[in-house]
Amino acid sequence: MTSPAELRQLANQSLLAHFAELCEGAVIVDARANVVWMNDHYPVRLGIADPAAMLGRPIEEVIPNSQMRQVVDSGRPIMLDIMDFGTESFVVTRLPLRDASGQVVGAVGFMLYDDPRHLAPVVSRYQRLRADLADAERKLADARRTKYTFSSFVGCGPACTELKQAARRAARTSSSLLILGETGTGKELLAQAIHAASPRANGPFVAVNIAAVPETLLEAEFFGVAGGAFTGAERRGRIGKFKLADGGTLFLDEIGDMSLALQAKLLRVLQEREFEAVGSNRLETVDLRVVAATSRNLEQMVADGQFRADLYYRLNVITLKTPPLRERSEDMALLAEYLIELIGRQQGMPLHSISSAALNRLLLHDWPGNVRELSNVLERALLMSDGEVLEVADLDKVMPAAAGRRAMTSLAAQGIAGVVARAEREAIIAALNNSRGNKTMAARLLGISRAALYEKIALLGVGNPFSEVSA
Repeated sequence: MTSPAELRQLANQSLLAHFAELCEGAVIVDARANVVWMNDHYPVRLGIADPAAMLGRPIEEVIPNSQMRQVVDSGRPIMLDIMDFGTESFVVTRLPLRDASGQVVGAVGFMLYDDPRHLAPVVSRYQRLRADLADAERKLADARRTKYTFSSFVGCGPACTELKQAARRAARTSSSLLILGETGTGKELLAQAIHAASPRANGPFVAVNIAAVPETLLEAEFFGVAGGAFTGAERRGRIGKFKLADGGTLFLDEIGDMSLALQAKLLRVLQEREFEAVGSNRLETVDLRVVAATSRNLEQMVADGQFRADLYYRLNVITLKTPPLRERSEDMALLAEYLIELIGRQQGMPLHSISSAALNRLLLHDWPGNVRELSNVLERALLMSDGEVLEVADLDKVMPAAAGRRAMTSLAAQGIAGVVARAEREAIIAALNNSRGNKTMAARLLGISRAALYEKIALLGVGNPFSEVSA
């Protein structure tokens, strides 16, 4: 029975013989790159009249453009190449030859084709594979880009304007950022807008909702998994979110839900910019900006020992607070119109609008779910409405009944006169503040006479915060 060693030797010998017989030509050089053998095809293809005269000569004298000496010197093969010889071109491959100790003792070259056009099917398939890879990489890069900018954060009231100004300033830095705010107030939208306006805009934006990932999987989600780290792990390993966000921004939503053990590991990454994948002992470095967000009171959690103080201070370099919708009543009309148009495009519906009465109805609700709740209410109302204009009746069908009754009861208890009086009083106080107590200027701002202003001040009991200025 033939031994494995004998089989390998037989395969080596037969492989060389088959290649030399089937290809267009074959040549062997020694350790000094001198020609020691050529098959019968090679001299014919190269136009060599006396093959025997070529033996012992340097390969470059026989084939001027040969790279066989490079293969001998480096010990590395050149698997596929195009060699020019005169006016012709040949497809060749070159392999080093080694002795039993592994020492390079020569090299063998094969002329595979006498016309590079024979490679067209291979090149075409290679080009298709490269195009598919480039397309996949482009789609992945697009998925990691932001969808929102500051113009997507709809609002023109004081709270919204001040927030966007502070966010634009934050976008110019690479410091860690903490965004606080109730659920549905647009924390991730703001984070994406900051990334899009930052020097890292061309890098990836990677978001992780900590509350949505099981505690046992968070470390692997963050830092990745080394190949074969545990039973069932992928052989190639898995890249974590920190590595995916390298060169860009990592958004950690609901950071307040992170365990104390993982907080310690996150703190080290923020400080050292390096980490180890699960099951690996190799340090990997990253260059990224961390933007964290939470709807919880982190200061209270630090005081209660539920959140590490050192991590809080590391994240809290810059703090932004998204205002709740109930404090942005001046933005309600703009938000409603924007959302109605957006929902219409997404659902393929005709253009709708909203009546003034329906807008007033929206203002009577507290919106605990903020803009997300508003979007949900408007979408349901649009889907159930038969008209082109959203009316109060359309909203009554989908808005919480208890909230609606409470608002209407409050309005009825006050009466129209009470509502008007309260609105007038607030407008007068605002005008007096803006004019620093100058009643003439305040009356001009309100569009009424000075005498009418004095009358309303006395009637409504409005005090003058700037009593030293009377006119």
